[in-house]
Formats: sequence, structure tokens, C-alpha cells
Amino acid sequence: MKRPTLLAALLALSSTTFAADGLPKPDDKGWIQLFNGKDLEGWTPKIRFEKLGEDKRKTFRVEDGAIKVSYDQYDTFLEGPKKERFGHLFYKLPLSHYRLRVEYRFVGEQLQGAPGWAIRNSGLMLHGQDPKTMADDQDFPNSIEVQLLGGLGDGTERTTLNLCTPGTDVMMNGKLLKQHCINSSSKTYHGEQWVSVEVVVRGSESFKHIDSDGKVVLEYEAPQLNDGTLLEGGTISLQSEGHPCEFRKVEIQRLK
Repeated sequence: MKRPTLLAALLALSSTTFAADGLPKPDDKGWIQLFNGKDLEGWTPKIRFEKLGEDKRKTFRVEDGAIKVSYDQYDTFLEGPKKERFGHLFYKLPLSHYRLRVEYRFVGEQLQGAPGWAIRNSGLMLHGQDPKTMADDQDFPNSIEVQLLGGLGDGTERTTLNLCTPGTDVMMNGKLLKQHCINSSSKTYHGEQWVSVEVVVRGSESFKHIDSDGKVVLEYEAPQLNDGTLLEGGTISLQSEGHPCEFRKVEIQRLK
């Protein structure tokens, strides 16, 4: 019997470790599929004004190999006057040091009643709070939001991979930022094309947003709650803000 190579041994050990901590096994390049392409196994919805795990209108579903954020069972995005039904789809495990890769696209028209700023708008909520701790009427989890935007088709620039900070702050260039949203330097993606993006997350140290060309378009440090508590890790969730969108790949590489 041949002696296994060091690489093979490490991969075998890695697979055992990931299986033990509840993550799927990585492929030969270390990528772990958080979305299996078939169903929402491992994911739990939290829709505003609904209990954790409920999704009465099937906002999040899997069709044609993609997670679809859909509003065909909604009459309006509003629960009542100025009470938008924001939603999030949470992965089952918190994570800390990883490289996240997502493919997404915006489709169709925005749902009536959704805020104007949310047109062709979604997000990746990282280092997020446990959804069990969210209030029924809470709109967004405390988190670092990697904001995903699509072009409006009118010729104006509209970057994606921006940063928004619900309940959080970050440091950039040695300064604590209190600004809620900060634009990246990405190009604009119009239409219904699929867009591939990556985020390199290193615990409480740093975040890097990387566009489909491999260019770092935004980076910052020291993710923290508004009270100054550094965030070492947290949940990953996909956002529902009133415009239909799809995610066909959600995968990570674990980093030391």
C-alpha cells in the first residue's frame, strides 16, 4: 500500500474536521459549498414580523439550481404603514476566518411598497448576530453588510460590494467610521447578468471586498458593535429587501 502524501493526509484531516464542526467537506481546492444547489438545507429564514424559521410567502426558495429571493406571493412589501418586511436567510453556523465567494444577479421589477433606495439592492450580512436574538420587528441583524447593487440602466455609475453597518462600525485608515454606508471602487453591473464577488474575512482584524476581476475594491479593519465590542465572527445571511434576486453559488474557504 502506498504511503499517503502529506497533502492527502492534510486534506483527509481537514475533511474530518469540517464534518465534525458541521460544515460540508471541502473539495480538493478547499472550497466548501454552503448552498448545495438543491434545497435550503442548513439555512433558516427570518422575515420581519414572523418567527424564526417561518416564511409564509416563500420569499426564499430554490429553483433551477439557485436560491431565489422572490415576491410573487406578496401583495406589497409593507406589513403596515412604513413597516417593511425585510428578510434574511441565515446559514446554520457562525464563522470567523474565511474567504467567501458568491454569484448573484438581480431580476425582474421591485415589489410595490419597497423603499426607493432598495431597488436592485441586496446584501451579504457577515459577522452577524444570532437570529434567535433578533426581535420580531427588527429590520436588520447587527452585522457587517457587504452591499450588493445593480446598475439602473440609465448610464449612471452604481458600485457594488459597498459597506453598510447596521448596528456596527469599522476602522479605515486608522479612523473609526460612523458613516452608515461607504461605496467601493467597483464597476457597475447592469441588467440580469450573473456577478461573482468575494470577501476575505479575517476575524476581528480585517475585511477585503474583491470584484469579479480579482481587484480589491474596498478594505477596512476592526469590525465592531456600536459599543466598541470587536467582532471576531458571526452568522452569514443573504438579504431580502424588496427586489427579486438570485444566488447560485455560496461557498467558502476556511482561513487560519
